[in-house]
Amino acid sequence: MARTVRIAVLQAAFGEDINANIAKVEALTRDAAKDGAQIILPPELFQGPYFCKTEDTAHFKTAYPYKEHPAVTALAPLAGELGVVLPLSIFEKAGQEYYNSLVAVDADGALLGLYRKSHIPDGPGYEEKFYFRPGNTGFKVWDTRFGKLGVGICWDQWFPEAARAMMMMGAEVLFYPTAIGAEPENPSLDTRNRWRRAMTGHAVSNIVPVAAANRIGDEDGQLFYGSSFIVDDGGDMIADMSREEEGFAAATIDLDRVAEQRAGWGFFRDRRPDLYERISRIS
Repeated sequence: MARTVRIAVLQAAFGEDINANIAKVEALTRDAAKDGAQIILPPELFQGPYFCKTEDTAHFKTAYPYKEHPAVTALAPLAGELGVVLPLSIFEKAGQEYYNSLVAVDADGALLGLYRKSHIPDGPGYEEKFYFRPGNTGFKVWDTRFGKLGVGICWDQWFPEAARAMMMMGAEVLFYPTAIGAEPENPSLDTRNRWRRAMTGHAVSNIVPVAAANRIGDEDGQLFYGSSFIVDDGGDMIADMSREEEGFAAATIDLDRVAEQRAGWGFFRDRRPDLYERISRIS
């Protein structure tokens, strides 16, 4: 019997009320679970507005130790109740340090572990280096009830090295929670298509399904463009959402078929890591 998994991406707008935002994710998670979804991905930092567009020390008070984060304490029990896997993006406080992190929750509600965002952007509208230290966990792949899950967070999704590293760790599906939209310094620049193409490239070159969940809405002039999607192991779109709609998109993946395709294409057979040393050099 083939191993299949149904995955879903959530898309929504988020306001200042953390409890309302968590309740919205809970409602959408329940809807996706009713549709049969087994791994359900909310967007990046859904606890509130995307605060990193400016540098403001007041936002540090919205971070929590990961086991105590309101999103985790509220939604981990939901994962157990519904029997679904939830990768939860949070603003984490660890002693005197702050991270853009993700907590993987298995289908019994157990916390499988923590990933801290590796690549931290810094630019107009995305001032993340003011808030977050670069992650120190390394890339993570979790063996969940429904398959091996690899997760990168937003800016991580542009780096092929991150995707390949997770594949070498055994990932069967790659997930990317995201907060991306308008470029304040260049309002005419729309990165939606290249954002999708970057992750579609990971799918094709690793023979792996990829799912990305983004937010929507106008947050003080920064317009987030949604367009959450799932592509299959050949890079074909199998579920997607518009720039404005709130809800979820879902697709079913045959993991055994994908594994057979991956072996047949030979990308991992023909790798030449002895030639790749240059990639790891600083300059």
